[in-house]
Amino acid sequence: MAVLTSAPRGTQDLLPDISGKWRFAEEKLLETAALYGFREIRTPVFEHTELFQRGVGDTTDVVQKEMYTFQDKGGRSVTLRPEGTAGVVRAALQHGLLGGALPLRCCYLIPCFRYEKPQAGRLREFHQFGAEVFGPSSPDADAELIAFCAALFERLGITGLSLHINSIGCPACRRRYHEALRAFLAERADRLCGTCRERMEKNPMRVLDCKSPVCQEAVTGAPVMLDYLCEECAGHFSGLRERLDMLGIAYTVDPKIVRGLDYYTKTVFEFVSGAIGAQGTVLGGGRYDGLVEELGGSPTPALGFAMGIERLVMQMESSGCAFPEDRLYDIYLAGMGGAGRREALRLCGDLRQEGVRAGCDCMDRSVKAQMKYADKTGALYAAVLGESELEAGECTLKSLRGGEARTVRLEGLADTVRTLLDENKN
Repeated sequence: MAVLTSAPRGTQDLLPDISGKWRFAEEKLLETAALYGFREIRTPVFEHTELFQRGVGDTTDVVQKEMYTFQDKGGRSVTLRPEGTAGVVRAALQHGLLGGALPLRCCYLIPCFRYEKPQAGRLREFHQFGAEVFGPSSPDADAELIAFCAALFERLGITGLSLHINSIGCPACRRRYHEALRAFLAERADRLCGTCRERMEKNPMRVLDCKSPVCQEAVTGAPVMLDYLCEECAGHFSGLRERLDMLGIAYTVDPKIVRGLDYYTKTVFEFVSGAIGAQGTVLGGGRYDGLVEELGGSPTPALGFAMGIERLVMQMESSGCAFPEDRLYDIYLAGMGGAGRREALRLCGDLRQEGVRAGCDCMDRSVKAQMKYADKTGALYAAVLGESELEAGECTLKSLRGGEARTVRLEGLADTVRTLLDENKN
């Protein structure tokens, strides 16, 4: 029976007391995205497995170890999406979106799935907000995207983050770097974990991203990609730094940032926190100029980012962000007797039509119990409807916060409450 009453490992239930925080964060994210010209896109939860093998990269931990892959009833291999970018590129190609006016800007709120060891803010079913930009190759676009990320955190009230940037070059200059890095790692192969010894041949830059303290110590003093950038990539990175300086966005050049997915080129960046545990990256992104072509489209520069909503909300709580008040009702109508209960039910309908969150009793409680319940719901106002109130056509509207009370007509109750709520907002 425990299986029926426990969520699978690496998943969580979003209970009502936390789902409101998520909804607040998601609304702020989409509002800010609209200011920067992003429109929401929604793609399937599962895709053909090859999309992620080709798009994410078959040398990554995501593809090799973490994907939820299975055969459907037609014998086709499908995978629950481990990230959002590949699906967005596929959708853009399938529906001809890249043939329209560029740049194309898309954003999304999605669940993703990776089989990895659960830890704080990182689960097997997790949720992402991401954004993708297709078309521009200028460092202007990189700087604007990073500025968008900074604006997201500012509007959410998040503090204490630091921006780290790097360039991992293009395939041409990266090839030279790989040769130098392999030579360096070969001398230290016996100090690397088994996984990194495999990575050393297939994709040596992934060794730099290993979280093992042993491997981190072994790569101390490794060649730096920035020293191997070609003229174009070096100019692009210099241009990005100039624009960030112009925008007043502080950053740290961090040669260890390589990101975990193979499609990245040139700019990579992360916003990092020290307040949510060892895995402190709240947001990561960069350029992926070759991905559209890799998935069958025409060469198209592109860039984007993603952030985990679980970690985002943790960071908001750590920063003391002002979440909206979690109250169930604006007003609670306590009915006394059959006629009072019926009138409370009718008036609740009127109030709800006016956009007021209204509640009344459906548990046959006493008036005293109803008022205690009203207080527990966080209701701002309450009124008792009994025989005398119905005869007079009016009731006493009591504030449950300040204690003041006023007599109001029952037929004008909705307008009165709506006015009071508007005044409280101001």
